Amino acid sequence: MPEPKTLSRATIADVAERAGVSIATVSRVINRTGPVTEATAAQVQAAIADLKYVPHAAARGLASRRTNTLGLLLPGISDHFSAAMLRGIEAGAKEGGYDLLIHSTYVASGSGIALHHRLGEHNTDGLLIFTDSLDEAELTRLYQLGFPMVLLHRSPPDSLNIPCITFENKSGSRKLIDHLIEVHSYRRIAFLSGPEGHEDSYWREMGYRESLAVHDIPFDPALIARGGFNQEQAQISVENWLAQGLEIKAIFSGDDEAATGVLTALQRAGKRVPEDIALVGFDDVYVSRYLVPPLTTVRAPIEQAGREAARQLVQLIRTGQADPLVLFPTELIIRRSCGCG
Repeated sequence: MPEPKTLSRATIADVAERAGVSIATVSRVINRTGPVTEATAAQVQAAIADLKYVPHAAARGLASRRTNTLGLLLPGISDHFSAAMLRGIEAGAKEGGYDLLIHSTYVASGSGIALHHRLGEHNTDGLLIFTDSLDEAELTRLYQLGFPMVLLHRSPPDSLNIPCITFENKSGSRKLIDHLIEVHSYRRIAFLSGPEGHEDSYWREMGYRESLAVHDIPFDPALIARGGFNQEQAQISVENWLAQGLEIKAIFSGDDEAATGVLTALQRAGKRVPEDIALVGFDDVYVSRYLVPPLTTVRAPIEQAGREAARQLVQLIRTGQADPLVLFPTELIIRRSCGCG
């Protein structure tokens, strides 16, 4: 005999599907947190009545529990990129009249367990989420509540309409590798990738590969290693390359933080930059111009992106509307480490 079926309560996703609108729109109708046309509101209310949907208490209460605070989730605060981004976010929050709460989701070494997320709908009015500092399940839960979120350097899952702020990573790295090939005739160009799954790193690698292909240079997997956007990891990877005796004429470190580790490894091995091996980075953080030699890199508007992320979140909180994608342009910055000057 088949087991008796259990009745399941309608969800906000069911209402959205019945009404032909997004989950965020349903939430705005329920909580009255943003402008919705009369026709759309009527569709949503009809779907709610048809499905006998009862809004979750947390969703009903979001609009009334204002904290005047924005939350920021990020994996850690340990490099020049983070410092610049934080300056921008802090400025944007202050301009909007909001305080800022920051929580690092750093995973303790070897534990594999992320610390409990301490920011959310209970103590902030919205969240800024940097890269992979919040998993998809929690993103989905907050989205279904209609909780305002903006992603930094991470695309939203296909089913979630969450605004995103990022850089033109592929075109920036393409210009960088084009310069190494066309101006300096380098063909053995190594690449250090960022943290696993990091979208900025993915698109930078795509720009690197695209430039090689356009210039008829075969892709060599031996010239790819993990740099992790990290000084120590980049240094170890370059030391391994040198120990293997690989022929390398230039190294694209993935970002400027990793470039400092590359420079250390090359100098300890008695390699001159750029005479023996050229070096280029990405981001143009403050210290890049003061390295010896000064670093050729791609300038990304880190602080401006942080400020815009905060501005978009404030706008989303107040109006229910934000730009789906803000893509900042990048700029090639030529200094001596590539062989120029």
